[in-house]
Amino acid sequence: MTIDAAALCLKSGNSVILKGGSEAIHSNLILSDQVEQALVETGLPPKAIQVIPTKDRETVQTLIDLDDTTDTIIPRGGEGLIRFVTEHSRVPVLKHYKGVCHVYVDANADLQMAGEICLNAKVQRPGVCNAMETLLIHKAIARNFLPDMVKRFRNANVEIRGCPRTLELSPGIKPAVETDWPAEFLDLILAVKIVSSMDDALDHIEKYGSNHTEAIITNDYERSQRFLAEVDASVVLINASTRFNDGNQLGLGAEIGINTSKLHAFGPMGLEELTTTKFIVYGQGQFRD
Repeated sequence: MTIDAAALCLKSGNSVILKGGSEAIHSNLILSDQVEQALVETGLPPKAIQVIPTKDRETVQTLIDLDDTTDTIIPRGGEGLIRFVTEHSRVPVLKHYKGVCHVYVDANADLQMAGEICLNAKVQRPGVCNAMETLLIHKAIARNFLPDMVKRFRNANVEIRGCPRTLELSPGIKPAVETDWPAEFLDLILAVKIVSSMDDALDHIEKYGSNHTEAIITNDYERSQRFLAEVDASVVLINASTRFNDGNQLGLGAEIGINTSKLHAFGPMGLEELTTTKFIVYGQGQFRD
């Protein structure tokens, strides 16, 4: 992340101040030295990219108070850090907020395809923000889909926390509690809920989602288009894994984060999203009447 952020900011014409986590302080300081040396060798300002050489958390407060010299704060980290920065910053914040990502398996889904997508969305890399955290299943296909899916998840060491309907079809699952629905587990843990209708799925996503990534598995075109129109997320997918919400996968190259707020970019932020528009006018004496 240190090198990605440095390169993206430099290439988009920005200077950047980087503060890494305490667990990476030594690596980041070495990388900082290498970057500064490269800037000197290429004739660029050596302080255009700076890494704060301390683990002191008070430096975060200092940074977010610099509204006269800093254009944007981009917090990357846990929910606590992002909430603190958002609540206390005097500088505009682009929130790379938590990813409470849902996959909704509709009544008209191809169940074999749904199984492959759901397994990938949860298991392929569970500790990232675009991994599925909650699986929503339409009641019409739950009996045919859920038991086999539970076996596949268990074989992949996934702990499932289910609603009462889920427990009826797959006994032995841990009951879900209210705090599981808005949780970003970042682990091999999955909340599962059987819904009565697509309306119920949309209501659940609206209540517990984080505007990050949402997916529907369906062969019904009208339902897929309704899902696209009504779900509020930076990336919405039809018949594909949530793991595709990624700058590189979406053709942006490296990304500095996935913005879950809507000013000015919504979703993965690459080079273009790290620039602003500046109007330049050449005149020859024109004036406005």
